[in-house]
Amino acid sequence: MTATPGERRPSEDLPGCVVVSGASGLVGRALVASLEGDGVRVLRLVRRRPSSEAEVAWDPPRGSLETGSLEAADAVIHLAGESIAAGRWTAVRKEGILRSRVDGTRLLSEALARLGPRPSDRRARVLVSASAIGYYGSRGDERLTETSGAGTGFLADVCRAWEGATAPACDAGVRVVTPRLGVVLAKEGGALAKMLTPFRLGLGGVIGSGRQWVSWIALPDLVRVVRHLLARDDVAGAINAVAPTPVTNRELTETLGRVLRRPTLIPLPAPLVGLLFGEMGEAALLGSTRAVPARLQASGFTFSTPDLERAIRTVLARRA
Repeated sequence: MTATPGERRPSEDLPGCVVVSGASGLVGRALVASLEGDGVRVLRLVRRRPSSEAEVAWDPPRGSLETGSLEAADAVIHLAGESIAAGRWTAVRKEGILRSRVDGTRLLSEALARLGPRPSDRRARVLVSASAIGYYGSRGDERLTETSGAGTGFLADVCRAWEGATAPACDAGVRVVTPRLGVVLAKEGGALAKMLTPFRLGLGGVIGSGRQWVSWIALPDLVRVVRHLLARDDVAGAINAVAPTPVTNRELTETLGRVLRRPTLIPLPAPLVGLLFGEMGEAALLGSTRAVPARLQASGFTFSTPDLERAIRTVLARRA
């Protein structure tokens, strides 16, 4: 059975039981609600004492995880990691960002590897471990597909180590998919939510030159992407989880202003970005990454909101 564009794939294509890290985050909340709505059993990894049978304790820095909790799982979705935009990148912050991604990924990969192959009558396990388009670094106007090499800089280094930490699962024959996320558009959190207040006050404007590329994806489409990756047993490796229509910062600014019916006349010059946010601002706000979802589209995925203005209007109209 084939789903029409914008429609959920049928429940029978999905795993029966999924373990999710980062279930309380922006993407995790939406994904868990979608999976549970279709009858999938979801076990949430939590870094505290579990409060129900649907929660499993883990502690990545200490390498603690009850491997038995993964026995029944057909899939593990790993979304946990410290925000890169929560503050200036001090040495301590950078180490925390790196370790929060690598330690958890390695712990889950090693746990899956120790479980060994499943009986032939059981569905093969899959690990969907989030990564980011920061893998490519800042590349100007270059069109970036999954065959493009890694870039340079802190974010590229983090993403290489992050994806590399899935090696134990890969070597054990687990199907591993690493969706490289771009800017996730949602009114409940993330970059768009932070932009809404200043733009509604008429304080929005281009950042730096405005020519830097922004690769984005609407939250509902990202949920559909992960569901697609769970269902497609023939997809593995890196996948650019971004819409097929990246835009410049100027286009993003003008589009959001048009949707909100507000002027966008207050620029944020590049020197001020560096002064206010340091290395984080230079990488996250001034960096240019023009990624496109070549492998995702080749696998048959169809975006429901590939147009930026439609995507913004859609996510702003959704109930939180």
